[in-house]
Order: sequence, then C-alpha cells, then structure tokens
Amino acid sequence: MRIISWNVNGIRATHNKWELQNLINTYDPDMIFMQEIKATPDKLTDDLLSPIPYVAYYNPAQKPGYAGTGVWIHSRITEFYDIEWQTSFPGDPTADEGRVAHVSMKKKDTTKNLTDIENIIDIFGIYFPNWGKSEDAWQGKLVFYSEFGKYMDELRSQWHEVLWWWDLNCAHHEIDLARPKENDWKIGFHPLERAWLNNRTQDSWHDIWREANPATPDVYSWWDVITRSRARNVGWRIDAWWGSDTITKKSQVTYLTEHMGSDHCPIMLDVES
Repeated sequence: MRIISWNVNGIRATHNKWELQNLINTYDPDMIFMQEIKATPDKLTDDLLSPIPYVAYYNPAQKPGYAGTGVWIHSRITEFYDIEWQTSFPGDPTADEGRVAHVSMKKKDTTKNLTDIENIIDIFGIYFPNWGKSEDAWQGKLVFYSEFGKYMDELRSQWHEVLWWWDLNCAHHEIDLARPKENDWKIGFHPLERAWLNNRTQDSWHDIWREANPATPDVYSWWDVITRSRARNVGWRIDAWWGSDTITKKSQVTYLTEHMGSDHCPIMLDVES
C-alpha cells in the first residue's frame, strides 16, 4: 500500500497548478491525505469532489479559507477493505477547524474468517495547530497534543495497527531544522512540544523516516515562501509519518522534496503487505 500525505496550502491552488495530478501520475498512490485544503466542498470543482478512480472525503474548517483536511482513497483499496471515515477524536479542542482526517480500514472477509481486531488499520492525517498568537492558543495546542496522544494509545491498546501523519508545526530535534539555535524556545521548536515527541518515542511510537535515517541532515518538509528559503534549503522537517511497532517495521518513508505546488513537500509511505 502506498500513501502520500501533503500539506497542499490550498487544494484549489495546487490543483490549478496541475501539481496534484502530477503527483498522482508519477507515484500512483492508493491514498492521498491533504492538509490546509482551505475550502469547503461547495467551492470545489467536480474533479475535486469526484476524482475518479478515487473517492474523496473532506473535513473543512467552518472558517472560510482556513485549515481543513481531506483524503482520496483509490477504488482498489475499497475492494479489500471496509472504510470508516471520522473527522475528530475524543477531546479534540479544534473540531470546528477540520484538522483531523481519520480513515479506519478493516479487511473484508474474502478468503477466510477474520475475527481478530488486528485486521483494523487506523490511519490519520493531522494538521496540528500552530497557535503562537496568544497564551490561550498555546495552551490549546498542548491540549491537542495530549488528547491526540491518549487516543493513539487507546487504539493501540485495542490491537489496532496505527499510522499517523502530521503537519506538526514543530521540529523534534536540532537536525530537523536548518537554524535550531535561532529558534530555540520559540513555538515550533519549544521544549514542551519537543518533550511531548520525546514521550511518544519513549512510549514505542516511531518517527519512521528518522529511525531509518538517524544522522541524515538537511532533509526538510517546509520552507518559508517569503524569504525564498526553499532554493537555499533553509527549512524545517515538521511533517512526518509515525507508527506503531509492527507497521513501522514494514514501512518506508520518502520525502518528495523536488515536488512543487506548496510551501510543503509531499511525503510518501510505502507499506509492505
């Protein structure tokens, strides 16, 4: 199974640049998670609402032109899995901002009796809050971290396989951004944010790409447009695929840094069957 996740920074703009279709033509993904779609379904064209051979699900923000997530699922996936679509998690303080795209997949019983709940895979595409605008907003971001982490642990305790992709709006380690000293203690590289990620790691959640590339520098997923930092590769690795033990061992992540169309690059996850 091949899954791509991408903060498109406006699905209509990315689509109009033909970069979404280029991504599909080049990599043929089974699923595409998108963040910051910045549109409600009534503002989307027919080819975005019904992107054959995919089925599109959207979770837009109530505020126009803001946040929102979505996922396209290829028809070949629905041949073998029953799909359940969810747009929030228990305790989510941002339910009206469309930050959660959650696909729960259960294998269809096509060849034998499948009774074990280990046949359930939960996949998340999360657009985490930035929230550096006020103290209340900052505290809200920490609540989002905490409640999301609890939900991941709960699903794993039920023997679900769990994958989560995020635009975390936070870099974990110094190696994950070009200028760590200048950004230390700032939101996006704050010790409390990084401590939450440390706790996730200690609790046997895995940053799939970083574990496979522990000392690889200069691989980023976001670059500031205003300063044209992408041309100089002065960026941040704030987008990542994480997973539970079993699924991490059979997964490989690739940063598609050459693919344009947004201030973020797409990230591709290949999972062995």
